[in-house]
Amino acid sequence: MPASKDLIAASATPLVLSILQQGDSYGYEIIQKIREASGGSMDWADGMLYPILHRLEKKEWVESYWGQSDSGRKRKYYKLRRSGRKALKDQRQTWTEIYALLQRLNGGPHVQPS
Repeated sequence: MPASKDLIAASATPLVLSILQQGDSYGYEIIQKIREASGGSMDWADGMLYPILHRLEKKEWVESYWGQSDSGRKRKYYKLRRSGRKALKDQRQTWTEIYALLQRLNGGPHVQPS
């Protein structure tokens, strides 16, 4: 079942930050990694990703720079900044707490947030 638009919007920032934690990346590659990691259930469009990247730049969590692809074409890359690593850590903690709460409310095993 595809994720709801609300859930996708709420999870977009930590997902993008998580990808950039693995290394610098460009827009299309980020979209591909999301699609691949979700087994195709999250199929983002450029129109969704670029406003997120611009917002993350404004917050100074990521920075962009121009580089060249293997084919020699210019490409805009995004890099996670130290403040972005801290934001990702905080966001992961929040998501862990939400998951633990859902587990408790559904009668599942009690999961202790890390």
